[in-house]
Amino acid sequence: MKKTHYKNASIAYSDNGSGNTIVLLHGFLENQKMWRHLEPLLEEQYRVINIDLLGHGQSDCLGYVHTMEDMADVVFHVLHKLKIKEAVFIGHSMGGYTALAIAELYPKVVKGLVLLNSTSKEDSEIKKKNRDRAIKVFKKNHVAAINMAITNLFSEENQNKMQTEIEQVKEDAISTPLQGIIATQEGIKIRKDREFILHQSDFPKLLILGQNDPVLEYNESLKQVEGTNTKVVTLHGGHMSHLENKEETTGEILAFLKTCFN
Repeated sequence: MKKTHYKNASIAYSDNGSGNTIVLLHGFLENQKMWRHLEPLLEEQYRVINIDLLGHGQSDCLGYVHTMEDMADVVFHVLHKLKIKEAVFIGHSMGGYTALAIAELYPKVVKGLVLLNSTSKEDSEIKKKNRDRAIKVFKKNHVAAINMAITNLFSEENQNKMQTEIEQVKEDAISTPLQGIIATQEGIKIRKDREFILHQSDFPKLLILGQNDPVLEYNESLKQVEGTNTKVVTLHGGHMSHLENKEETTGEILAFLKTCFN
């Protein structure tokens, strides 16, 4: 991992491979390790930038609220440092929220977008209240809360089948500091609706959904892309398609990337 500084925060990232650039953006409670299966395959054909977002992995916290705009600014800072002018962004869950913020704030840098188990919609009032409750739980016992939160990302069917994978995700997540957890939840809670990005942007877009996603309501997720040029792939699984549907997810992403660099 390499390091750079954004304001007062140390930001960790990796830069491997060569060719057109792909940027990997992990989700909440995740870090650059979540791409351990996909990243080596991408590096065979592309230059891959894998970033630990604020308060996750080896990157520092910036403050008490990490907005999606803050996350976007950090990513753009890394790309500017590396003199990268355009890239395809692959974002899982919160990483997708960050990629959408990048598309609004720095549109010229976006060559394509993959939303993996993510949404352009803002939190509903119910979800905002649930995040407030979650913050209280994390404050009481953040290790126990992480263990529960990670398990609940997988479909009920896969919670029993994929114990090894679930334990690996938990192990990666435990390194997330409490301040990073709270600041990120606060930032996700207040993120703006960016459905207009899907409707107004010309770059290629891919939305990968889990039909049994316990986090994102499937039919609501479909509504956001009606009338857009977004390709939708539905997989039988939960919120962790890169693990629950590893081969299908990898195949869809690799095929999509070819359309971005024609």
